[in-house]
Amino acid sequence: MTVVPKARPHVRPIRLGRRSIAALALVSAVGVAAFGWPLLAAGDSGLSEHAQDAPWLFAALLPLLLAVVVATIADVGLDAKAIAMLGVLAAAGAALRPLGAGTAGIEPMFFLMVLSGRVLGPGFGFVLGAVSMFASALLTGGVGPWMPFQMLSMGWVCMGAGLLPGHESLRGRGELWLLAGYGAVASVLYGTVMNLQGWPYLGGLATGVSFVPGDPLVENLGRFVAYCLATSLGWDLPRAVVTVLLSLALGPAVLKALRRATRRAAFEAPVTFEAPEA
Repeated sequence: MTVVPKARPHVRPIRLGRRSIAALALVSAVGVAAFGWPLLAAGDSGLSEHAQDAPWLFAALLPLLLAVVVATIADVGLDAKAIAMLGVLAAAGAALRPLGAGTAGIEPMFFLMVLSGRVLGPGFGFVLGAVSMFASALLTGGVGPWMPFQMLSMGWVCMGAGLLPGHESLRGRGELWLLAGYGAVASVLYGTVMNLQGWPYLGGLATGVSFVPGDPLVENLGRFVAYCLATSLGWDLPRAVVTVLLSLALGPAVLKALRRATRRAAFEAPVTFEAPEA
């Protein structure tokens, strides 16, 4: 069996097929519902009784992640090399996370997730982000009710990087600034979305920043913005700054290495069979 890679000027990210899009849409819909349902719940819905529902979300998330991988393989025809690359990048991301643990939002893994999502594409990027966060939680002892929400949020960060424009036309400084800018925005949004996971269940907060079950959505969103500004912005901004600096400083080398590995793995290359010589 001989693998004949196509001659391409640039390495394309792993494309999305119909099954991949359907799987990503399903897991994202589950994630949006898990994060946002308290905002739409009635005042007598017994919100506090659902504060420990995270294990059920985790149980639902794992088969959905597997569905994304299977759908991508079915659409594109990837082999074990793609899965191996996914595992290596997830391990690298998990190893980077403890470097900034406990230090005002400094998380160097974000820049690697953004660059990897850019190269691998939205489907495998989503799985990479979720698996990396799961592995890092096991490595750092950060397993808790927040973990499935972190997996979803990081998956969205990587998926967004894979959806950025200019995969074939944009290179050099332009691409680096695009990824750095996206990384900064995604770093802040990650912290904001993660705040939404725990904020409705927190008690003892000041009236101006606390969640009020059954109140109009606009009023609760206003309190949520005030809560984010008062609590997490000091972590989100350093995370954004570190992501920008690492993307600009290490981005060229990391992107080159990722694209070289993808090219050598010959993702999406046609497989041909040659008859044995007489």
